[in-house]
Amino acid sequence: MDYVEVLSNLLQIDTTVPPGRNYEKAIDYLQPLFGDLGFETYKIDIPAEHAEGRADRVNLICHRRRASYPRLIFYGHIDVVPAEGWDAFNPRTENGKIFGRGAADMKGSIAALLLALESLKEQQLRYDISVMITTDEELSQASQLRYLAQYLQPVSGSYLFNLDSSFGYVSIAGLGALHVDIRVKGKAVHSAMSHTGENAVEKAIALVNALLKLKKKVEKRKSNIPVHPNTGLKWMQSRLNVNMIRGGLKVNIVPDECVISVDRRLVPEEDMEDARKELLDVLSYVPGVNWELEHVITIPTVPPRQDPLVDALVDIIKEVTGEGGKYGEMGSGDLPHIVAEWGGKEFGLGVIRPECNIHGRDEFVYQKDIEDLGQIITKFLT
Repeated sequence: MDYVEVLSNLLQIDTTVPPGRNYEKAIDYLQPLFGDLGFETYKIDIPAEHAEGRADRVNLICHRRRASYPRLIFYGHIDVVPAEGWDAFNPRTENGKIFGRGAADMKGSIAALLLALESLKEQQLRYDISVMITTDEELSQASQLRYLAQYLQPVSGSYLFNLDSSFGYVSIAGLGALHVDIRVKGKAVHSAMSHTGENAVEKAIALVNALLKLKKKVEKRKSNIPVHPNTGLKWMQSRLNVNMIRGGLKVNIVPDECVISVDRRLVPEEDMEDARKELLDVLSYVPGVNWELEHVITIPTVPPRQDPLVDALVDIIKEVTGEGGKYGEMGSGDLPHIVAEWGGKEFGLGVIRPECNIHGRDEFVYQKDIEDLGQIITKFLT
């Protein structure tokens, strides 16, 4: 298998969310690749009521079943975040790197899985294996994952190998997330008559200033769980970021609305309700601003996973790369807490490195990391 060609073809398919483009096209590309490797494949249309009302959500389930063997499910997703300011869907290969939106997060890991499975096509494996290729991870996918459980049974007692993870170590814990939109209300008038209106953008600045003070407090909080040294940190840390501000129609109109989007990340030792109350209290103390909270999304924290299978994977990583270890991940996702609902055990290993610039311009993946991950998965399965 020419994994560079496979990944390049996948990167050319713009699967940006929102809105959720070309999902079926990407699934249609991947389905025969898994089929050629001896898997039974099923294209699953997710009903809109199981996708927060979103249409055209198509997932892929693949099986290579072995009854009575330990249950192992590989997880991946095909959706990517938006890309602007670079030719993100025209992949290129330079100096051992493959560039393109989704190269590291996380289509490169799907290529590594295919590479491993090709080498094992004729071999007996030590697991009862399924693969799930999903959508909307970059948005929210909890209800979709719950819907997919019926096609993955048994899920209780299963191991979930999360390919949407960092390279070089096993990810055993994750941050929780609290995403909120804060809508600030004002009164629109002609800018020359601003004394008769109320400027929602200017009012929002007062809230942003209060949030930035809270940010300093939040980011002093550290977990007892270490993170890999290549993150530039020693321990998992809390985060609060004001990542979007949207307001105004035209330069000569006083805006009547402004929306602030806040991303709060929690270390495993924090409580979600406490974090939400802390945020609301800070906003409530700002005088003279009419605001309301809307579009709240919560993702629970992931406590550390300890298991002999994780230790075995750590040993294989060290054998292949000379690296290894178990660390917390400075990231969040729906998968771990859904797996916990299932009664399964989740851990992660992928091809993401801090320098790969996921979610930024010129995202890339190292070819060597894809090759090494393929070798690690091969050893793990045999």
